[in-house]
Amino acid sequence: MTRLTANDFDPEVLKLFDQYVHGQLDRRGFLAQAGRYAVGGATATSLLAALSPSFAAQMIAPTDARIKASFVEFPSPNGYGTLRGYLVEPAKVTAKLPVLLVVHENRGLNPHIEDIARRIALDGFIAFAPDALFPLGGYPGDEDKARELFAKLDQTKTRADFAEAARIATTLPHASGKVGVVGFCWGGGIANYLATAAPQISAAVPFYGQQPPASEVAKIKIPLLIHDAEKDERVRAGWPAYETALKANKVDYQYFVYPGAEHGFNNDTTPRYDAANAKLAWQRTMDFFKAKLAG
Repeated sequence: MTRLTANDFDPEVLKLFDQYVHGQLDRRGFLAQAGRYAVGGATATSLLAALSPSFAAQMIAPTDARIKASFVEFPSPNGYGTLRGYLVEPAKVTAKLPVLLVVHENRGLNPHIEDIARRIALDGFIAFAPDALFPLGGYPGDEDKARELFAKLDQTKTRADFAEAARIATTLPHASGKVGVVGFCWGGGIANYLATAAPQISAAVPFYGQQPPASEVAKIKIPLLIHDAEKDERVRAGWPAYETALKANKVDYQYFVYPGAEHGFNNDTTPRYDAANAKLAWQRTMDFFKAKLAG
């Protein structure tokens, strides 16, 4: 079966899907508007199903002998009370390792982000991926339900939990004390936020994430590697102001826009995945962290 890509969908359908994913359209609204673009026997419902994530194939199995993975819990005095995350490290650790805090999209700690954490461990880091939805029962196993739950979070408490996770990352048994953060979509926004608010973070990589207010950029004292998609009009609209603030405050940053890519291009569970651009962005990300978190 041929895998669908973003090119198989009308650009307007992709825009509607982006609005749906980010809460600007509900399911009924998406179906009502997407129907006009359904051709060749397709329906609005089948378009939504085709665009939604499929977790059938994961790059690194949870039982892969090269890694050690577990779910861990910590007290979170700044947030909801208990912080739960997925902790993955190489099976054989012979020296202290940097930790990468992995921040999920607006659906919680789903199988895709767990897979990302395992990939990071194979690149020689400890990966710690907290679940923002844990106070509400955790990732529910359904993307629509996850988005509904996400809207019920107290974002102030949730941000505090991720700041606490950065502190926890420095205390893990095999941790070197150097911590980076990589986040995707909502998590990209959290990566930008932590760059302004978590002193334990030494480097940050936001993938297509919301930029922080310009007034907060002066607090950024760490290097950034920022990935955006060429066709992501919503996120890129905030870039000019962010860039101006980064330059004004002499922040060390690199910025890459991936040609032809859609928002979410790194997520290999949906048709918006762009294999070539994702591979390049991932290599840049790993090289960046290896350089900035060494020692």
